[in-house]
Order: sequence, then C-alpha cells, then structure tokens
Amino acid sequence: MRRHLWGYGLVLSVAILSPLGAENPSRLQDAQALEKTMEEAIAKAEPSIACVLVSRSEKYGRQRSSKEERERGKLGGYVAEAQVPADVFPQRPPRRGQERDPLDLSDPNNVPEAYGSGVVIDANGLILTNFHVVRDAEKIYVRLPGGKGSYADIHAADSRSDFAVLRLIDKLPDLKPLKKGDASNLKKGQFVLSLANPYAAGFRDGSPSASWGIVSNIRRRPPGSPNEQERTKNLHQYGTLLQLDARLNLGCSGGAVIDLKGELIGLTTAEAALSGVETPGGFAVPMDAGMWRIVEKLKEGKEVEYGFLGVSFDNVEAKAGEQHEGVFIEKVIAGSPADQAGDKEGPRAIQPHDMILSIDGVRVHEIEDLFLVIGVQLAGREVQLEIKPARGSGLEKRTVKLAKFNSPGKTIASNVPAAIGGLRVDYTSLLVQRQAIDPRFGRISIVAGVMIREVIAGSPADAAQLQPDKVITQVNDQKVTTPTEFYLYMEGARKNGNKVNLLVANSDGNGSTTVTLNLR
Repeated sequence: MRRHLWGYGLVLSVAILSPLGAENPSRLQDAQALEKTMEEAIAKAEPSIACVLVSRSEKYGRQRSSKEERERGKLGGYVAEAQVPADVFPQRPPRRGQERDPLDLSDPNNVPEAYGSGVVIDANGLILTNFHVVRDAEKIYVRLPGGKGSYADIHAADSRSDFAVLRLIDKLPDLKPLKKGDASNLKKGQFVLSLANPYAAGFRDGSPSASWGIVSNIRRRPPGSPNEQERTKNLHQYGTLLQLDARLNLGCSGGAVIDLKGELIGLTTAEAALSGVETPGGFAVPMDAGMWRIVEKLKEGKEVEYGFLGVSFDNVEAKAGEQHEGVFIEKVIAGSPADQAGDKEGPRAIQPHDMILSIDGVRVHEIEDLFLVIGVQLAGREVQLEIKPARGSGLEKRTVKLAKFNSPGKTIASNVPAAIGGLRVDYTSLLVQRQAIDPRFGRISIVAGVMIREVIAGSPADAAQLQPDKVITQVNDQKVTTPTEFYLYMEGARKNGNKVNLLVANSDGNGSTTVTLNLR
C-alpha cells in the first residue's frame, strides 16, 4: 500500500516541482508531507473496513431462515455440512475428509457469489454497509483485515436510504469503530480517500484497497425514474450524493470515504453508477447530520421513520429543480403538522401561499430540498420553520412536530415495540398518504390518534376483533396522537389494572366505539 501511495505522491511532486526545478526543495517536502498525511489516515481507518460476503442461495436446506426470521434480519451462522444430518443436503453426496464446502462463506478459498464492503461503527460488532449489498441475503459473512471474521445477521436495514447495519454473530476482539466525520461542509476540490474491497480482491484476507482523489461535485442524483412517485422510493433521488474522481470499481459498495483526518465522511455506492459500467470516478452517500441520524436509528435495530410535514403542490415535476428564495406552499393537509400551531390552539403553522425559507437553519430553495430536509429530520422530531407569510410582512419562525412519511421501500428491524394487548400501532399520517394516491378519495385529512398496524393472532386485541388501519384516539380517556404516547399509556394501564378501554374509530375518524381489552 505504501508503494501504491508513493506513486501518487511522486506524480504530485513532479507536477508541483516541474515549473520551478530543483531550486524549490520545499515543494518536495510539501508533497511528502501530504503523502504521509494520507498514509496515516489510511492506517487509522484500515482496521475498520470489512469485506461483506453474501449468498442468496437456496441450497442451505434446513439452515435457511424462515420468512419471519428474515423479516427480522435473523439469518444465523452456518454449520459445516459434515456436522449436519444427511437429509439436510439430499441434493449432494456427503463430504469426505477435508473437501471444500462451497456453502461455507468463512472459507477464504470460496469465491462468493456477491459481496461488498462495510465499516465498523460499534465495537460490539455493528457493521454499516449498503442495503443493496445484503438485499434478499440467505447468509452473510463479514471478514476484516487480518482474516478474522464472523457470520452476521441484519440488525436493521432501510431501502430508502440504502443503509444496512449488520450484527456479527461471533464476538470479535479489538474491533475499532471508524470515527464519525461530517460531510456537510465538503467543497468541490477537497482531497478524499476511499477504502473498499473491489471485485476479485480482498475477500480472502479482508485487506481493503485504497484510492484517492477529490470531490468532483455535491448534491448529485443517481440515474432513475423521472416520475416523482417512483423517486420517493430512494432518498438519494432528491440529490444527496457526492461525486468523486477516486476510482470506485464495481463491488465497492459500502466502502469508506474518509478525509485526511481519517474520519468517515461518506459511504461508497456502486448502485448509483450506470449498471455494468466502471468509471474513473464514483459516488458516495455523504455522512452528514441527517444521514448519521438515520444510522443511529438503525444501530438501535429500529425502523427508520422519515419525517412528514403535510404540504402539497399541484405539479411537483414541473417545479422540481427550480431555484427560488424559498419553497412556495400551495396546499396544507388538514390535521397534518403543517396544519397545527405550536400551542395547538392558534392558527395554522403554515398557510397556503406561505413560503418556507429554512428548516432548522438549513436553507431550502426547491421542492426537493424540502422533501430531503424534512425526511431526514425523522418522525416525532420538533423542527423550526422560517416562514415568509403570504399575508403581512417580515419573517416568522414556527415550530412543528413531524409525523411519519409513507415509505414504500423494504425495511428490516430486529428491535420492534412489544405488542401490548396484541397491538402494534403507527402514525395516522400513513393513512392519509395512501388515500392521496387513490383517486377514489376526495378531500383528505389526518385523524388525531394512532393507526393499528398489527394485531397478534390469539391476543386480547384479536379476541376483540380489532383490525389493522382502525384508529385508536383514546386510551382510558387519555388522548393519544403518537405511537410513543400509546405505548406509554398502555404500559401504565397494564401496571395499574387488568383492563384498558380504547376509543376506536374508522380510518376516516368516524364511527367511534369503545373496546375493552383484558391485558392479563
């Protein structure tokens, strides 16, 4: 690796010195100082870079996870075929002696069918990678520099951000998390380094390859559908990506982009490139405050709940990309966060024809800026909006608590709320977003309460014939507006007695009835 970097340093040195000749030895010293800075940054980051080996094979027999286990990300390890009853692998004869087992991803002699890279983000065995690297995986093995490794489960994953966090099944000593950086202030021309495991290299010993370059551009969009409904499936379609001139070959997804301090400022992604194409440069997801917020939620093993404000536009596609002083609001959805004042008793937080200039200090100039900034704030968070009112003069600041965006992509969460009384609930803002894309619905509004998301078979809620998409508005005469409030009140009711009374309405808020559940 040292020779590899020296080659780059020599080219840089020649470029610097050639106009000035040998009369400027200080320029050579400058180049050598830069080279040493790069070497130190790479040496600091390299122990934290993982190779992620993935199999989607159906040949694991009884070692395949069930559908329910895969939905929770539990893939499990692998038991060598010689230790498994013969009827588990009826399609192949039993192994003899030390013959290679092609299904054992831990064997460095096996060439994996799919793989990518990853980054250690927690000393207890959490690895950050891209969701598309582990999509539909049957088994995952993570190999680190020095040849150490472990099979892994998917701790949590989110297709909209294209992030996944893996949890190593075996405890590995001396795991070193890569230090968090901040990509929010990156500028074109800044030096960056990348560490990843490109195709046909690194999967045997876990040693990542290094490259370097500059930030070519920021806020890039990957190729994709111009249709807004399709684009909501991927957060990066709103323009998040870093474009780098550092070489990122196919297979580099999930690798680290670091700054000269050795801090993680980006996660490489090959999926943003045109399919099947290798280019001199590549793309990376910037690790700024919004993306770290998503990663922290995944580290907890939880679903990422994107923020929802409740404003709409007559023609999003026609206005996308237009630059203005702020974002002009055309409509406000009744009952949404945008329709609520901070004290819940005053006028709307946002009026039609208001203009939003910033969100928590982040300026927004176009519709996609607003969708992106609101989304990564996450549901349940309070944000401050800077508004230019349609009526009156001057600027105003208003605070709203975000609801939940209806993300159609796949999620995996190993840590889900306990089903109290057999119920799991969610934000009612999901209902109104489903209605908004169905032409059979007329005027829509968000009902104050929580939506029933899941009813556990054989539970008290099942016995009471409660159904998904019904809305719970009260728990023992206490109004509920968020899932957090619901679980808090239900837990209190369980501690204080055997029964709880729920006020349950239809998805449109009408037809309320009281349902009593026995929680013991």
